[in-house]
Amino acid sequence: MTRTYEEAVAYLSSREKFGIKFGLSNINQLAEALGRPERCFRSILIAGTNGKGSTAAILSSVLHAAGFRAGRYTSPHIRRLTERIQVDGEPISVDAMTAVVSRVAEVSSRVGEPTFFEAVTACAFAYFAEQSIDMAVLEVGMGGRWDATNIVPADISVITPIGFDHEKFLGDTLPKIAAEKAAIIKEERPVVVSKLDGEVLDVVREEARRKRAELVLAHEGVQISARATEAGQLVSLKTAKTDYGELEFPLLGLHQLDNLVLAVRVAEIAHPGLEARHVREGVARTTWPGRLERISGSPPLLLDAAHNVMAAEQLGRFLSAHPSENRVLLFGVMKDKRVHEMLSHLLPHVSHFVATRPEMSRARGPVPLAEWAQEQGTPSESVLSSPLALARAREIAGPTGEIVVAGSIFLLGEIVEALEGAANAPHITVQTPA
Repeated sequence: MTRTYEEAVAYLSSREKFGIKFGLSNINQLAEALGRPERCFRSILIAGTNGKGSTAAILSSVLHAAGFRAGRYTSPHIRRLTERIQVDGEPISVDAMTAVVSRVAEVSSRVGEPTFFEAVTACAFAYFAEQSIDMAVLEVGMGGRWDATNIVPADISVITPIGFDHEKFLGDTLPKIAAEKAAIIKEERPVVVSKLDGEVLDVVREEARRKRAELVLAHEGVQISARATEAGQLVSLKTAKTDYGELEFPLLGLHQLDNLVLAVRVAEIAHPGLEARHVREGVARTTWPGRLERISGSPPLLLDAAHNVMAAEQLGRFLSAHPSENRVLLFGVMKDKRVHEMLSHLLPHVSHFVATRPEMSRARGPVPLAEWAQEQGTPSESVLSSPLALARAREIAGPTGEIVVAGSIFLLGEIVEALEGAANAPHITVQTPA
């Protein structure tokens, strides 16, 4: 029983000791004891390596604009746990989160201890059922086959671009990773896919054939163009169904256009009565922090949750298209990432590198990162904590430079927290590679 929000967070945090469990028995037992809340609403399940959260944000906003009471479940969060569970664009309240965690904790004590992700997923299902939503847009946590979200009888499955990430759990080849993600496809229910490479698409196509699921190639028959604006992008979009005209799209980056197309195509299938005005309104109101997010200041910051090779490549393309003479990369990453490949996409577009370490046991130490970047020819330093690293990056950039923060969404959370408390800047400890 949790009586306060702090107790609710502490309970969920205590689930971390159970790590990652592959299998759906835990979450199925928990859902059964809760009365099968995941069956109380229609659902759309999104798997993939990158773009899941962005696609979920756009899609849920469009569905809300079309009159749906739309739930959205994404992970991880940047600052607050409540970010993960939203209805109609509003995060679950602290009181509601406390209540639903208390319910899940009580039930768990009778049916078995869930992992952190299983517990939070169960909370999302229960809250969505309580809120009588029409449609839930659910982001898979990792993989797909054994992810806790995969117990939903999804009306539509969605697969975003697939690349290398979490190889320890999902496999060391793209076809193996694709097979884990394609396992979210449901019998005789449509699956909508983004741009996928040949061998990856073959795996998804075979799984769809086996389950008699209609395979929809999102970009087929689509015409799209965009130009940058001060507020984001102005996009012209036409699908086989509708000419949507010009859309004001707040998210930056060419890769977000792929996520936009995917979200709109899914919305067309989920809601045959979808109108152009719904899409225009929903797209314009989309918010998704930490994805090429600009923070004004002297110097300004660009926050991006690029945490794997594919995302780093996308960020690198954006930086290349928007060059800066004095750009500092503030970087922290988890131990299981292909960090040298990630940095190879980023270092050519920055003038200085500051490595740091998010406060997580899974985080990689900053000193070897800075040493490697220095060897590649980029002036580099390591700073042992993210607030200190931010202060150092500001010193290097000066008022006219730019700071890019990337490598981990956990780092982004720490940087946002540091920005909120920047009035009391701490003393800086720097380690510079020889």
